[in-house]
Amino acid sequence: MESKLDDIDFDMAAGWEKRLRHDVMAHVHTFEEIAPAAKGIIHLGATSQYVVDNADLIIMRDGMQLLAQRIASAIDALGSFAAKWRDLPTLGYTHFQPAQLTTVGKRATLWAQDLAIDLEELEYRISNLRFRGVKGTTGTQASFLSLFDGDHAKVERLDRMVTERFGFKESFAVTGQTYPRKVDAQVTSSLGGVAASVHKFANDIRILAGMKQLEEPFEEEQVGSSAMAYKRNPMRCERATGLAQDVERHAVGGARAHRYRAGGELETAAADGLASTGYQRRQGAGVFCHALSRL
Repeated sequence: MESKLDDIDFDMAAGWEKRLRHDVMAHVHTFEEIAPAAKGIIHLGATSQYVVDNADLIIMRDGMQLLAQRIASAIDALGSFAAKWRDLPTLGYTHFQPAQLTTVGKRATLWAQDLAIDLEELEYRISNLRFRGVKGTTGTQASFLSLFDGDHAKVERLDRMVTERFGFKESFAVTGQTYPRKVDAQVTSSLGGVAASVHKFANDIRILAGMKQLEEPFEEEQVGSSAMAYKRNPMRCERATGLAQDVERHAVGGARAHRYRAGGELETAAADGLASTGYQRRQGAGVFCHALSRL
């Protein structure tokens, strides 16, 4: 099995899924085809959510780590910019009306500080994220207890080994079929903070660009408009704003007016009752981690 871990036939898996209409079992059968000696034990004691939920938590953690690195780089860049322009006076605004003077560098420190707050929040989420671990089909570990002839100590050891192997400090003490969906709400809330900071920064740049005080980089052969080539549209900020708005909607509960989604992660957590598996999630926190890291 270990020698075949990276030998994945995705076409075969797609064929199995078309037949079985089950993503996890499609990959179980595909794995059995390339590791026939392990047939019958690959998924023994496990459940689909053991695979999918633990994978989601890994994606969330890795996505947040990637995002934290990007945020740290952005803070560093803004710090350098602020230091360079710390003494350059510029007009300050309140209510978007002319107010007292500030400096270009001072204005940049506000953007950097917002991101520093987000970084602190993300680092907390990363360090406190727990694994689902080895909990069985409904959280009782019954299937694993059966495999180990009722030896609780062995099951607990297996849970710790799997948790540590995937780089987590600890797993949840108890779960149902899934890890607590409140985790999705917590992570999405943290991502919403990042999105709000990006949104504010991008809007400020767009406003300042309109007043010709500050602009995005503009390539030598870049065209601002098909009809008005002299324009210098802030396209990077516009794209960042669009993505940020989508993340913000999820963070505040999935605005009901949003045409793609009826509810947010908190509603998913609240509705994740006795029989629910959480499959109603179509866009998870992990997806947003990776999406935001591209800004």
